[in-house]
Amino acid sequence: MSILAEHGTTLLALACIFGFFMAWGVGANDVANAMGTSVGSKVLTIKQAIIIAIIFEFAGAYLAGGSVTETIRKGIIDPNMSELVASPELLVYGMLAALLAAGFWLLIATHYGWPVSTTHSIVGAIVGFAAVAISPDAVNWLKVASIAASWIISPVVSGILAFLVFTSVQKLILNTETPFVNAKKYVPYYMLIVGFVISMVTLTKGLKHIGLPLTDMDSVLLALLIGSILMLIAKYALSKVVEDVNADKKFYFSSVEKVFGVMMIFTACAMAFAHGSNDVANAVGPLAAINSIIVTGGKITGQTAMPSWILLLGAVGIVIGLATYGYKVIATIGTHITELTPSRGFAAELSASSTVVIASGTGLPISTTHTLVGAVLGVGMARGIGALDMKVISKIFMSWLITLPAGAIFAIVFFNILKAVFG
Repeated sequence: MSILAEHGTTLLALACIFGFFMAWGVGANDVANAMGTSVGSKVLTIKQAIIIAIIFEFAGAYLAGGSVTETIRKGIIDPNMSELVASPELLVYGMLAALLAAGFWLLIATHYGWPVSTTHSIVGAIVGFAAVAISPDAVNWLKVASIAASWIISPVVSGILAFLVFTSVQKLILNTETPFVNAKKYVPYYMLIVGFVISMVTLTKGLKHIGLPLTDMDSVLLALLIGSILMLIAKYALSKVVEDVNADKKFYFSSVEKVFGVMMIFTACAMAFAHGSNDVANAVGPLAAINSIIVTGGKITGQTAMPSWILLLGAVGIVIGLATYGYKVIATIGTHITELTPSRGFAAELSASSTVVIASGTGLPISTTHTLVGAVLGVGMARGIGALDMKVISKIFMSWLITLPAGAIFAIVFFNILKAVFG
């Protein structure tokens, strides 16, 4: 307790620096979930994608990033362990080490263009210091196992959905005698699905944190209303679209792809908002835990109020990470796995966001990164295995496998350094 009293200000300052570093890593690596397919399908340039993501990621992180959050991330650590109650500074050291370790791993992964899970990075780091520095009994191993299971669940579910969605686009629109006419006929219904799904992402993953008293049925009805409005907007917008015969001579589906391109701008904005509101917790959750322990003089609780300055720090970190280094992973997801057109990118984004909604409703642990990569793979599979770059895919899968142990190893090293310095 005397350690917290003596070094509390220094520890909190370090927590802010490490939390900002972790948020930077989230922005640099994870924002490609929202922007990669839009850039790869050439609907947006990287510069345009960064501008859109800066606005909507910041808005999502700051406005809907969480009034109350689980500060002991994902329920991995038991805050009532006798070791923690007797020495609360151990948890402070551990959370500091976890933030620094996860941020360091994200820096390495982003440098090589690997789209890894920020959730798994921070989870691996927390498991590492808790199991080694406190006790293996301090870790909820069933929770860790369920998170590890999402390595398979996330990409498989989203991949299957993307395969089905793009196959339906092929049968209803692309592989018909009049693809442009059918695009104008069926795209409004896809827009209904897009509006419903993205609204559900935002309502279930983001806006619930700001205290809106919405039941599940309220969310469904509101999402249906938004989807219906977007369908009407789509019908009106498509009535103004004229088939470009000259462009279609160069590329048969040129006019059709323009229709899907318009929708992808919307899905990119909405996904960025939902992502910012959800994944900022990976950076600010441990920071909020450290702040709570220091402010209360060593009292450890499972939940605590989220100060607005912490959300602001996380939001700014995400934006700077995206603007300075986000192009690396955007290029991997958008161009290196498989060639994306607006219709393919749309199928991937719709499927990935649908998977997030399904997971939210059923309580399945899920990674937004794994989800989108799986969706892009599903679109590629719909075109045949030859459309996929297997070398890039093997590197991505390998980076997924080593994320948890990498975070754990870094956290153990940093924990022991911090303990030696302050202990």
